[in-house]
Amino acid sequence: MSLRSLAAEFLPSALQGLQGLQRPTPPAPAEPATREEASSFQALADKLGYLGKADLKQVREAYRFADAAHLGQFRADGRPYITHPLAVAGLVADWKLDAQAVMAALMHDTIEDQGVTKAELIEKFGAPTADLVDGLTKLDKLQFNTREEGQAESFRKMLLAMARDVRVVLVKLADRLHNMRTMAALAPERRRRIARETLDIYAPIAHRLGLNQIYRELQELAFALLYPWRHGALQKALQRARGHRRDIVERVRGEVERAFSKHKLKVRVGGREKTVYSIYRKMRHKHAGFAQVNDLFGFRIVVPTLTDCYVALGLLHQLYKPVPGRFKDYIAIPKANGYQSLHTTLVSPLGTAVEFQVRTEAMHAVAEAGIAAHWLYKQRGDKTAAAEAQRLSSMWLQSLLDIQDDTRDSTEFLEHVKIDLHPEAVYVFTPRSKILALPRGATPVDFAYAIHSDVGQHMVAAKINGEPAALRTELKSGDVVEVITAPGAKPNPAWLSMVRTGRARSKIRHFLKNMEAEESRALGEKMLAQALRAEGLPMPSADPTETDAAALWQQLARWGGNRHRGELLVDIGLGRKVATIVAKRLALMMGERGIKPDAVALTLGRFATEDTAGAQGVVFVDGSEGGSVQFAHCCRPIPGDAITGYLGRGEGLMVHTVECPTGKRLYERDSERWIHVEWADELTRPFETTVHVLVHNGKGVLAQVASAISAAEADITHLDMDSSRDGDVVELRLLVAVRDRVHLADVLRALRRAATVQRVSRYRAG
Repeated sequence: MSLRSLAAEFLPSALQGLQGLQRPTPPAPAEPATREEASSFQALADKLGYLGKADLKQVREAYRFADAAHLGQFRADGRPYITHPLAVAGLVADWKLDAQAVMAALMHDTIEDQGVTKAELIEKFGAPTADLVDGLTKLDKLQFNTREEGQAESFRKMLLAMARDVRVVLVKLADRLHNMRTMAALAPERRRRIARETLDIYAPIAHRLGLNQIYRELQELAFALLYPWRHGALQKALQRARGHRRDIVERVRGEVERAFSKHKLKVRVGGREKTVYSIYRKMRHKHAGFAQVNDLFGFRIVVPTLTDCYVALGLLHQLYKPVPGRFKDYIAIPKANGYQSLHTTLVSPLGTAVEFQVRTEAMHAVAEAGIAAHWLYKQRGDKTAAAEAQRLSSMWLQSLLDIQDDTRDSTEFLEHVKIDLHPEAVYVFTPRSKILALPRGATPVDFAYAIHSDVGQHMVAAKINGEPAALRTELKSGDVVEVITAPGAKPNPAWLSMVRTGRARSKIRHFLKNMEAEESRALGEKMLAQALRAEGLPMPSADPTETDAAALWQQLARWGGNRHRGELLVDIGLGRKVATIVAKRLALMMGERGIKPDAVALTLGRFATEDTAGAQGVVFVDGSEGGSVQFAHCCRPIPGDAITGYLGRGEGLMVHTVECPTGKRLYERDSERWIHVEWADELTRPFETTVHVLVHNGKGVLAQVASAISAAEADITHLDMDSSRDGDVVELRLLVAVRDRVHLADVLRALRRAATVQRVSRYRAG
């Protein structure tokens, strides 16, 4: 069989065309029926019977506007472009969305492709409709460093618009669904890129909002485009299995219907078959072949009331034996997207496993349409069910806004959102029995931030089921988690490696960035004052009420490309700007205002107290500086060493010993970035240095070494062993935390007294 014929057999016929690829003239004449469909509004109007006359008139005006805007524009398959907005609006109408959403669907590409302005849409159709269209518009017209950065910013814009108005994402998902159905005219590489994007972002969003029909179809279409041969082979295998099991499926259906009829319980029994992609995913997860995936078919039982769900479950368990461990009650504990059903797997008469889902009509509508069920119920006048459907996405949409508040980088924002799009939830309890859904692998830290950001920020410990537990412990469904907080506690950077929720990750990163920025700002202020002192000028006041000084700082910030004084000082502290250059510019600006250098200011430093000495010519370090000041790993300076500081580009201040060979090479290459650094009189913590110990290999050697270091009141923070020497000799490389050089000398003496130690020395670079 040829490659062409195989592709024609395996690829679904639905994959045709794509939005956005336009040509100045139609590549080929469309069929008469297609032209008639494109020019007709009637097919859409037939679906809009739930709208009033005034709304229908507005939708018709929006159609005429979109038709005129896209006049002369064609899709890649030669059809008039207006066929795409009409199809998207038709999908939106199936959900019974309001007139504004249907109008936005008709005009969703007018700003992006046709140069229509938002102001024009506001004037013609009102601000709400214009906001919806704007939220659907990508940011292609802006310049980004990479295509990925532009794509991330477009997603950020859409998701934030969605958080404010969920109709944005409903229209966007309808748009993506029609594009995925009509993609054959595109180049293979572009098809694969769009399919991957759909599988990673759009399908999970549909699932997160409970839109299961769209979720399954988007997955199927994307899978067929990414892996056409695998999809084709599995589809053929599924068709064969369907034929082999047709008899047993009909037999089970008949027995179930008779059992319910006997007990006079009104039910609707429907068949349910797994999608090709879900079978493929299960095969990958279980490392199994197609023959080992036995739950290919299932049944959905829809009953009138909530009580009937549990009655139906009891009848099913009487009819067939349940498989142990395969029952889930998603009614008592709904999924994160609001899905509710009873799931049970039973053994059929022929020994095969068959899954049953039991739910009410309202649960079924929410399970299939998710957040879109809000509008379906609204049309039926069921306000309670409409409110429940609206509640489905509110928590996740609010979390998007929380992540946005803490994340200014669009790529990082998208990373956090992707984490939250693949929850596979576990359900845990607070001590007051409130249920929280968290992603699989979540820890007590995720739990704390899910309760409230302040609880997470001040967390110090946790208890799981009444017992103390490590913060990196993975939570399991049913765990009761208690968070212990302390007022002075702060997030630990190590938490970033253990959290699983985007909310927790963004909150921790936001705190650490703010802390680093504050430390860098203080360091930058010291360095600028030092450089300005060399110019014979005092530091201008930071008081915003002093208008002259405030105007001076604002002018300097604009010159440096910063928004305000604090941001400029952070850049100096991080080494993005050189303090001496900024000081010279500031001196020039002050000179223009009549402020001249003062000879007294040049000599004031020699009489200054220690508190101001850092501002006069020296930066003092005491170990409390945090991320803005780092101690070089090449020489590992400790108090008592002569030190100097290198201002790296964006890395803050790096402290080296004066004798460090690495520091000397940096000085030869970039001497302007070196500043005078000294140890403060009062130190806040111990400092690490490397000690090499040569020992006789034998039993208890490590214990002797550790005991000697402990006796000298020092700590071992890391240990490496080098056994490449003779078999009876081993070299230990220890990272030891000491107070200063005197304390280090005590440690070295204690080690030399140990019987197994042959030689000991502090490691020095070079």
